[in-house]
Amino acid sequence: MAASGLHRLPVQMLGDLVSPRALERILQDAAGARGTTPAQLDAAALEDILKREVFKRLQLSVPAPLAKRRVSEVLDELLKTSQERPAASTVEHSLLPLEDSARRFSLYFDWPETQRLRGILSVARQEEEEGRDIGALVQEGQELVAQMDRRLQEGLVAQAQDLAELRAALTRVQGMGGREVRRLDALVVQIDEAQQQGTLLPGEVERARTLTYGLRKLLESSVVQGMPGNPSLDPEAQARVLALEQEHIQGVLNALDREFASLLQARADLRDRQAGLRGEAAAGQLTTDAVESWRESLRMVRDTVLTEQRAQLTSLEQQLAGLDAGADVRVALDAARHLLDGGNLANDELHELRGTLDALKRGEGGLGLQRELREIERSARDIPGAAAELAPLLDWAQTQLAAGAAVDLDTLWAVLERRRGAAAQERESFDARADRVVAEYDAVRDLAGETIQRLGRLADTLRAQRRLGTMSRAAQERYAQTLSDAEALLTEAQAEHRAAQEVTASFGNEALNGLLDVFELGGEAEGAWPAAPQTIAGTGVQTWTLQGGQLSGGEQEPLPAPLLQLIALAGDLNLTELTLSGPGERWEARHAAGRWEITRSPR
Repeated sequence: MAASGLHRLPVQMLGDLVSPRALERILQDAAGARGTTPAQLDAAALEDILKREVFKRLQLSVPAPLAKRRVSEVLDELLKTSQERPAASTVEHSLLPLEDSARRFSLYFDWPETQRLRGILSVARQEEEEGRDIGALVQEGQELVAQMDRRLQEGLVAQAQDLAELRAALTRVQGMGGREVRRLDALVVQIDEAQQQGTLLPGEVERARTLTYGLRKLLESSVVQGMPGNPSLDPEAQARVLALEQEHIQGVLNALDREFASLLQARADLRDRQAGLRGEAAAGQLTTDAVESWRESLRMVRDTVLTEQRAQLTSLEQQLAGLDAGADVRVALDAARHLLDGGNLANDELHELRGTLDALKRGEGGLGLQRELREIERSARDIPGAAAELAPLLDWAQTQLAAGAAVDLDTLWAVLERRRGAAAQERESFDARADRVVAEYDAVRDLAGETIQRLGRLADTLRAQRRLGTMSRAAQERYAQTLSDAEALLTEAQAEHRAAQEVTASFGNEALNGLLDVFELGGEAEGAWPAAPQTIAGTGVQTWTLQGGQLSGGEQEPLPAPLLQLIALAGDLNLTELTLSGPGERWEARHAAGRWEITRSPR
């Protein structure tokens, strides 16, 4: 970035605290007071403005320590950028970087940003050939690229979390063998390679999740079938299978949010129904058949809306053809056309075109206000609480514009900036919570077992989320959910850690190690696990039932004495589950209804 472009840096880096419009106005006024323009500000002048005018403005919406830290980050980046780039740029408005970015993001053709960038490039080339200034178009393109970079990085963090969970699930079901396991293995390898290359594969992730659910359900069902007596009477086994189904349903609902985001944005009735299904899922009242039926319904509605939007675009093109529309209208038309041709909705583009058409019909002055309203509306989507609070104000402003009345948008900008400040402070809180979880996980990470493994995966995700810059609304919600899940697991892990310390204090390290030697798979310790036959066809699951310290069902081979001692110790500690894993096998003991159900299964 040349000296003449350095003024964009504060707008890009501080846009989550103060609106870009307000920052641009601050820079304009500050540059005018210094006898220059924002585009001509050098690093020294920008540093002075950041420390004075910008810092003062930030304190109106966020606490001073946060404002100081964020300004310091901009100053560091300003120093780095001014050292790395030459003092002058001969390609200030070159389209080459935008064309490179368009090729880089061409894989994500269903992103509205990708198609708008394509439209910008098409229009900018025409404008350039006709000798017009394309600076504004290039700047909009650069902002779109920044948005897509953010979306890609957020997607890679989410995909890394999905990949970690898929790997863990694959480890659990791998011993089952079969075609579905091999398919899952191949998908995990494919997703891993894409992750390393910085590429998103949402379709492959979704297929892998579906395979994982089927295999895990088969494995859990096999364990239930191997239990003595009537498995339908075992509430704990039923609860495990039900929890697995509900986890899958929640995953499908999340996938529907992503797949049908544009449709849900366009139709309030569908958003309400989706929210209702989430409530049913949380209450355990939603079945997989019902959620799959809902997916098919959404597909049918999307096809209908696509047809409607294509007709709307044709009508808008005809009406705008006779009006003096600018380059931004041509960009919106081009982007809408590309989206609809690709089977994707063009909500924002059509909304923009309708607003522009109305403004052009009303005459001079309305177009600028219409653009400003669209900017407020788009910005509000990524700020928690802003869209809901601004909705009635936006409706009022549109009504005023339609009536030809004067509209002052300062109140709307004030709401937006107040919500920005609150969101920035919430992000600070999230980061502090993430730091605490990661630090406290490090203190208990020497534990074994499923709880600490799951917590470890979430700690990795929190580290990655912590490193993200400004977040979209969806990424913020994922951050909050990861924190909630990790904090709950941390509480469990800390309780297990305390229990382990009590065992160590009671038995001594050597005695505890001797007791656990029995679980060294393939070891020679006396009383080690006997070789298990394939008791459930195709799964290799073996079960025992222990009641009152005596075998009451399941396999005939006796359980080793050290294991019985460990189970008795677990009872003394009020523990209800024990899990031990090795390279090829997994052992679980669960207590319910006055007895222990013990299973051995392949990993």
